[in-house]
This record gives sequence, C-alpha cells and structure tokens, in this order.
Amino acid sequence: MTSTGERIQRGFLLPYAEIFRDRRARRFSAAGVIGRMPMAMLGLGTVLLISARTGHYGVAGSVAASGSLGAALCAPQIARRVDRFGQRRVLIPLCVVFVLAVTGLVLAVQLGAPDWVLFLPGILAGASMPVLGPMVRARWSALLAGSPRLHTAFSLESVGDELCYMVGPAVVTLLATQVHPAAGVTAAAALCLAGTLWFASQRDTEPPHRPQLAQEDSPERPRPTPGARRFSLAAPGLIVLAPVYVFLGGMFVSVDLSTVAFATSFGHKPLAGVLLACWAFGSGVGGLWYGTRNWRSPTWRRFAITLALTVAGVWTFGTVPNLITLALVQFLCGMAIAPTLIAGYSLMEEQAWPGRTTEAMTWLSTGIGLGVACGATAAGFILDAFGARWGYVFAASCGTASVLLCLAGLRRLAGPPPAPGPDAVP
Repeated sequence: MTSTGERIQRGFLLPYAEIFRDRRARRFSAAGVIGRMPMAMLGLGTVLLISARTGHYGVAGSVAASGSLGAALCAPQIARRVDRFGQRRVLIPLCVVFVLAVTGLVLAVQLGAPDWVLFLPGILAGASMPVLGPMVRARWSALLAGSPRLHTAFSLESVGDELCYMVGPAVVTLLATQVHPAAGVTAAAALCLAGTLWFASQRDTEPPHRPQLAQEDSPERPRPTPGARRFSLAAPGLIVLAPVYVFLGGMFVSVDLSTVAFATSFGHKPLAGVLLACWAFGSGVGGLWYGTRNWRSPTWRRFAITLALTVAGVWTFGTVPNLITLALVQFLCGMAIAPTLIAGYSLMEEQAWPGRTTEAMTWLSTGIGLGVACGATAAGFILDAFGARWGYVFAASCGTASVLLCLAGLRRLAGPPPAPGPDAVP
C-alpha cells in the first residue's frame, strides 16, 4: 500500500518524469549540465591560478573580469550564428578555441609571462566559452513546442544552473588548492570539451536553423522595415529585460561579496560558501516547485511578482544579527530566484522572432554577465569603505532598480495570456 508521503513525492516529480520519457531529452539535458560547469569554474579558477603564481589578487581579478566582459560581448553574436547556422556547426570549433585559450593561459602563467600577456588568453577564453544554457532551452522549445510542460523543462534547467554554481566553485577550489593551481581551469576546459561535444553530437534534437532569420508578421510584432531589420532586437521585450538583468547581475555578485565580508566580520570566513549554498539551494527548491505547476497567470506578471519578492528578501540581509539567521533568510529569499529567471527565459521564448530564440535568451545571460562585471567593482569599493551591511544595501538598491525598470516596461512585456489547462492554478 502506497503511503501519503510517497504519493505526494510521485505527484511532485511527475511533471519531470513526463518530460524525460523521451530518452533524447535525458541525453541533451545531461550533456548541457556537464558543458555548463565551466561557467561556475572559469572565473574563480583563473583567480586561483594567477594568484598562486604571482601572489597578487589584483591582476588575477582583472584577468577574470576581462574574461567575463569578453563573454558578455561575444555571447549574443555567437548565439545569432547558432540560430543561423545550427548548434553543431558553431559549437565544435568554439569549444576547441576555448580549450586552446585555457591552455594558453596556463602556459603563460607557468612560464612567468608579463601581466599584460595574461589578458589575451583570458579574454579569448571568456569570449569562446560555449553558453549552453540558452541552447539547451532552445532544444526544449523545439521538443515541447505548444506543450504546457515547457516551463517545467525551463525550471529543470534553472535548477541545473544552480547545481553548477553549487558544485563548480567547490570543485575548482579543491583542485586548485589541493592538487595544482592549474588543475581547476584544466578541469573546466575538460568538462567543457566533453559536455559540448556530447551535446553537439546529438543531431536528432538540434532545433532547425533559419539562415535568413526571417521575421514573420503578427498583430503584436509587425514586420520591421528592411533597413531596420539588421539592427532589430531578437525579441521586443529585450529592451526592458536586458537592463533588468544587468541590475540583477549586479545584485547577485554584490550579495556574494557581501556575504563573504559578513562571514569574515564574525570570524568565520569559510562559512561564506555554506551561506551562499543556502541561497542557491533555496533557488533550486523554488525552481523545482515552480516547474510542477501549470500557471494560469501570464508570464510577465509572474516575472514581476517573483522579481519583487526576490528584491524584498535581499533588503533584509543587512539587518540580520548573525550567520544562522542569514542562512535562513537567504534560503527563503532564494526560493524566488529561479522562478524569476525561469519566467524571464519563458518571456524570451514567447516573444523571440522566428529563428532567433537562442539569441534572445542569450542576451539575458549577457545582461547578468555585464552586471556581475560592473557590480563586483562597485561592491568591492563599498565593502572596503563601509563594510558588509552597506554592501547588502548596494545589492538591494541594484535589485530595486531592476524592479522599477520592470514596472516601467510592463506594457512591452505584457502579451496574450497562455491558454489555461484544466488543472491550471493562478
């Protein structure tokens, strides 16, 4: 006889079991997680590699930041070519360039090259690192087109992102400190090569590419003039979501740095990783729950609500009295993060021009990357001058800016509501 707990567990996991009935989905999703691990390993691995050789964090952090900027600038252009030429044709040479760039960085550090030389492979590594998250979501979009389970698949991928950020930093730190300073970035390159090649080899789930990137007419999205098409956004809502995600990136990195400073102020710096893991774990739990529901409310409304909840939670971080309270608050606040990101990707999937889905979703990752690069610098100065609590205030201020931008652009984000199913919830 099945217990009530077992029935609840099966009911909770049933939507995920449904999307994985297709073996092809299991394969490309697993390959995507492996290939995405470097996004959580490369920056930290670069800092650990260079600082171990030079003894200076300034140059190490600058090289890592240059890689992030290279990724932010090049990722949308690479995604546009993926939409135009197909994932396999772009990913295979791209991951080879990434591995060569990481190899060049390791060699330059080990040979004691001048500091300016390190920036060249650092930028190239960041610019050529495959951004598999949007490509995995593009495959789900093609596989589950018109299905109410598409947001379940997007939820799963957001949980996969959180898994990378929970496991990746711990692995790269362990390898770089206990094995060899170059072991962390080397492992990142190996995971990228293995996961990307496995992902690219699965031709049966690769979405069709559209060489001309033709844009279809619709009442909501009229065809642009031929002269303007070349410079048009991949989705109308990007004019709102891109800056929103820039401020979100600034908020995320400011919370990370402030948490390290907060734990250090209590004399427990090693616990900063545990605190941030609570935040990521809360996001994963929220994402899993979000993916089990068939929502009746429109995507733009869910995005605005979960974004506001996330930022409201961040405002409480600077008021907590101790680390235990902070861990609890970060877990609860984290439960709104993944639903926010899932809704953002869903908006891009709904609004993207035909043939530009990957590009549209990649712009969101680019926005976060730019926000991380800029926010880290600003937060660092604030932490040095005023301490951790003011760092949290800066993080919450970035989040508030993202909410205000979202509210100001709700009309552009709003679209026709999805057709509710019989078991939809508000």
